[in-house]
Amino acid sequence: MLKSYYQKNTIEAGCDEAGRGCLAGPVFAAAVILPAKYKNNVLNDSKQLSEKQRDLLRIEIETHALAWAVAQIDNHEIDKINILQASIQAMHQAVKALSITPQLLLIDGNRFRAYENIPHHCIIKGDGKYLAIAAASILAKTHRDEFMLQLHNEFPMYNWIQNKGYPTLFHRKAIIEHGATDYHRITFKRN
Repeated sequence: MLKSYYQKNTIEAGCDEAGRGCLAGPVFAAAVILPAKYKNNVLNDSKQLSEKQRDLLRIEIETHALAWAVAQIDNHEIDKINILQASIQAMHQAVKALSITPQLLLIDGNRFRAYENIPHHCIIKGDGKYLAIAAASILAKTHRDEFMLQLHNEFPMYNWIQNKGYPTLFHRKAIIEHGATDYHRITFKRN
């Protein structure tokens, strides 16, 4: 099971993003504050879980978290400021939207820009180490997947129902055949 906290007796928010490596769609980020004694044997890095497990965990997290928030930065803003800055900005927006102010931010990965006066720790592969970061990875991923499924109905030729905007061979071929949509990121190479 993942660790419940980084620092005891501290209100910690786990933060993670989803959609960083995509050719289309926004980047989503989530911030989650779990109860101090929260335990869950299934909760893990969203990439290690099935879609069904993620969907069930999303309900669990949104029901039991002390506070949670999800934010997104669209593809146009990503093209303007780059994907790293957009990911950090989305995390900032998610933290700002929390109903409880955290005392410490646990960030998945190795890059972050301080948010207000809240201390933070960047943890490489943190979504496989801390429950709060894993919870944030689940919310970011499931909210983004839901968004991409809605876009799929409008643009079925890109198969976003399967690839969620990631650069699969099918997606790359569809861009060559049909061109880019207003949801595609123009700063990413497509072939």
